[in-house]
Amino acid sequence: MTPTPPLPILYQDDACVAVAKPAGLLVHPVPKIREKDSVLRRLRDHLGRWVYPVHRLDRATSGALVMALSPEAAQVLAGAFREGRVEKVYHAVVRGWTDPEGEIDRPLKDKETGAVRPARTRYRRLATAELPIPVGPFPTARYSLLEVRPLTGRTHQIRRHLSGIAHPVVGDTVHGDGRHNRMFRERLGVPGLLLHARVLVFPSPATGEPVRVTAPFDERWRRALDALGWTG
Repeated sequence: MTPTPPLPILYQDDACVAVAKPAGLLVHPVPKIREKDSVLRRLRDHLGRWVYPVHRLDRATSGALVMALSPEAAQVLAGAFREGRVEKVYHAVVRGWTDPEGEIDRPLKDKETGAVRPARTRYRRLATAELPIPVGPFPTARYSLLEVRPLTGRTHQIRRHLSGIAHPVVGDTVHGDGRHNRMFRERLGVPGLLLHARVLVFPSPATGEPVRVTAPFDERWRRALDALGWTG
């Protein structure tokens, strides 16, 4: 069996480890999916010890992810996430030109339990682009680069909220626009979801002091930013 590559470690101490999760990798094995590769397995294999997940990123989402190195640290970190004491900053490429900033306050229904829970997402537009490529009925295609801060942690919250204001994340095959997804894939050579967990700030389980980690953009993201004129 071919060994899996180690994950880039952004931070590590005696209580936790933060890594840069690549897009397409599960955080932990899912019974319905036979694939064995996951962040959990890779970290366990490469660190030679058990690790404990305390939050999740969608399989298609890349970026900063922290895991605990003991059950006690996991309890502390999970509490910080649950109580909103963790700062999460994402970057997203979305269809269209959004408002300069905004907050989406719309409850979301849990697909498994059916419960409707409050959900709030704040965003700030960082850049806009217009490509001379017709998509659908329009002669050009417009996009925005957003900094997104989910103030609650519902499943697919960012993707669902942005789609709900008619600015879906590029590459989202569930809540997005297939025409724009296809254009990015075929014309720009950028497949997949353009949602990246850029910054994570969490209290150290050992000291309580804030730890800030930043996950760099991968090659796919760099191609997207370059194609939209957002680099250099």
